[in-house]
Amino acid sequence: MADNGLISLASRYSARETLERLLAALAARNMTVFARFDHAANAEAAGLPLRPTEVVVFGNPKGGTALMMDRQSAGIDLPLKALVWEDDAGKTWLSTNDPHWIAQRHGLGDKSAGAVQAMAAALDAIVREATT
Repeated sequence: MADNGLISLASRYSARETLERLLAALAARNMTVFARFDHAANAEAAGLPLRPTEVVVFGNPKGGTALMMDRQSAGIDLPLKALVWEDDAGKTWLSTNDPHWIAQRHGLGDKSAGAVQAMAAALDAIVREATT
């Protein structure tokens, strides 16, 4: 994890396929997709170039609520988000915020530790399934 809490994992797939694999991994775990933001499509509509860049906002209210019950400010970082993007060399990446970083950022206590660990493990599995 970088000091800013961002975790980025290179994908062996194209941006489109990585996104499809991410959505499939979320569906397999009964995660709710709350929103999708296709920044590249929005840039194109504004007449601007942008390589594939899409955000998926997702989660499970049982997991996220536990963190917000500890500190409601955690709600600014929840639900979780994943960014699928292509760099200038054509390599695809999947980036997320580390749940441990979210916990640190909001000063979550011991009562949230189990939920944070479960969230981190689930997120790691989802990201690896989408990229490898």
